[in-house]
Amino acid sequence: MKVIFLQDVPGTGKKGEVKEVKDSYARNCLIKKQLAVEATNEALNHLAGQKASAQHKLDVEAANATKIKETIEGKTLNLKAKAGQGGKLFGSVTAKDISTAIKNEFGFDVDKKKLVLKNDIKAFGTYEVEAKLFTGIVAKFKVSVTEA
Repeated sequence: MKVIFLQDVPGTGKKGEVKEVKDSYARNCLIKKQLAVEATNEALNHLAGQKASAQHKLDVEAANATKIKETIEGKTLNLKAKAGQGGKLFGSVTAKDISTAIKNEFGFDVDKKKLVLKNDIKAFGTYEVEAKLFTGIVAKFKVSVTEA
């Protein structure tokens, strides 16, 4: 009997996979425990629709990431920070600060977890930052920190 797996089943199949299994195993174990459904035409069409929807979502995310990259690539983002003793920063500039600055200046939401700082920003100056926006899409830009 052909079944479509709804969940990963170790040693048998992965979620979304269509496989031929023994009838008794399908009826008594997989279908009964709602780990799989019988691969009817309707179920196969539904699975194809889900895969197409997931692919479309990935394509849209990749397009958005490319748009963000084209906008911020090579630009310099200016941040103002409070000065502490001896002209050093009071605290440090974090990925969250940079993410907020990107949203304010360019209008894009970039998750702070996607920003890669080569070293902590604890002094005034210009720093290189990478934004890993999507698989294989990385934007490099500079952050200039000046005294407020």
